[in-house]
Amino acid sequence: MEIVNDGHTLLLSGDFDVRSTMDVRSAIHEAMSAYDDDVVIDLTEVHAIDLTAARVLAYATLEASRAGHHLRLRGCGPAVRRMLHLTRLARFVEVDRAAASA
Repeated sequence: MEIVNDGHTLLLSGDFDVRSTMDVRSAIHEAMSAYDDDVVIDLTEVHAIDLTAARVLAYATLEASRAGHHLRLRGCGPAVRRMLHLTRLARFVEVDRAAASA
């Protein structure tokens, strides 16, 4: 998993699974501390996601909301969307309507 901080956007690439959740969680907290506006997590280059990673995104969204921040997911491909829906975590995250190309 590679994480690139591009201002208000975190660009993730690779497989987002239990091995990378701590790094992603830290990057999200750093981004929220640095910016008072929206923080966007771009998942366009994420090819696979597991349950633990989906939970990290849902929990980060709830924590952001409680802290007065706004967290959005962008570029969710079919695998990410499927995992969010199968786990019923889609109701906790805000996903941009424009889907990533498959």
